[in-house]
Amino acid sequence: MKLAVILGDGMADWAVEALGGKTPLEVAQHPFMDRFARDGEFGLVKTVPDGMKPGSDTANLSVFGYDPVRYYTGRSPLEAASLGIVLAESDATYRCNLVTLSDESDIADTTMVDYRAGEISTEEAHELIEFLDARLSSEGVRLYPGFSYRHCFVMNHAETGAELTPPHDFTGKPVAEKLPSGTNAGLLFRWMKEAYSLLKNHPVNRARIAAGKNPANAIWFWGEGRRPALTPFYEKTGLRGAVISAVDLIQGIGQCVGMQVVKVEGATGTFETNFTGKAAAAIDVLKNGADFVYLHIEAADECGHHGQVKEKVYSIEQIDSQVIKPVFEYLENCGEDYAILVLPDHPTPIQIRTHSAEPVPFALFRKGDSAGRTARYTESEAKATGVYVDQGYRMIDRMKSRG
Repeated sequence: MKLAVILGDGMADWAVEALGGKTPLEVAQHPFMDRFARDGEFGLVKTVPDGMKPGSDTANLSVFGYDPVRYYTGRSPLEAASLGIVLAESDATYRCNLVTLSDESDIADTTMVDYRAGEISTEEAHELIEFLDARLSSEGVRLYPGFSYRHCFVMNHAETGAELTPPHDFTGKPVAEKLPSGTNAGLLFRWMKEAYSLLKNHPVNRARIAAGKNPANAIWFWGEGRRPALTPFYEKTGLRGAVISAVDLIQGIGQCVGMQVVKVEGATGTFETNFTGKAAAAIDVLKNGADFVYLHIEAADECGHHGQVKEKVYSIEQIDSQVIKPVFEYLENCGEDYAILVLPDHPTPIQIRTHSAEPVPFALFRKGDSAGRTARYTESEAKATGVYVDQGYRMIDRMKSRG
């Protein structure tokens, strides 16, 4: 049996005024999602347990089949895994964003202008991160370069307990009430303050400003965690799995659970990503021995964070036509039993430009399904079915069964 999860990160939304009070899913044309909603199992699933923040970390762990209440130890150690960073059980890790803050004399007086520093290139970012690490690191404290604006900070044999805010949660707002507090806050803030001073006149940022781009003039820490202890995916499910994503968090989950991690040229994590290349990669791994593929597309989530209405609709339509369609057509003709699960990890409402925790619509289509109900794949129609799965981590077992 072949299983495919096609996850449109942040696809779900609230009503958008610019769309006439409809959601992007209600406006977008997505005939293959609709087919799965009509003929397969269709409803809502709760991916974020009560009391946990609606991050892509907790929500995707859930869809991978791991109960976040049991397994979640923080976002950054999952990202560290994708970078090949070897962590001890006593290490504390943090996500480090390169960001754009407003130009003030004191970092405490700044505003969060851009949480991803104008989608800075990985090459530029590496130069800045290595520059900072050379000047600020000390024994047991290191900054590691990652991809684009996403990097990793590690403290060896350190306590945890910092209070930190993801930078995408307050774009356009003052940072004063969002600065680190709690355990390690002094060290984290010192790094942020010194980086703000050091990065302002770095040649990379001077060149970016001259080119009309946002400078990466600061760093921002969040996502504290420790090394997770995740049961290997094959041991847990009996499935040989592969993960395809442009996002290091998702790649890191895959690596931590022993799945094959496939990187696709031109996959960016934005609405300009290589949709067709991701679909082709999924088909390739299924052809070559994988029983299960987790195909993650970040585009709609980024559009939600940036308030990009038309682009979010476009992203959903591309997921349907350029990803779901070819994967579905391959599975229909592969000669094996199969199941496809389509869902977001969480909503990313344009209205608030960050994540929310309500249940998300899912459509689970198995070979031969033909319920023939009247339905479109939308938030409201999923709710109207009355089908509700209250533990998202059980969806993998649901896929393996025949309902």
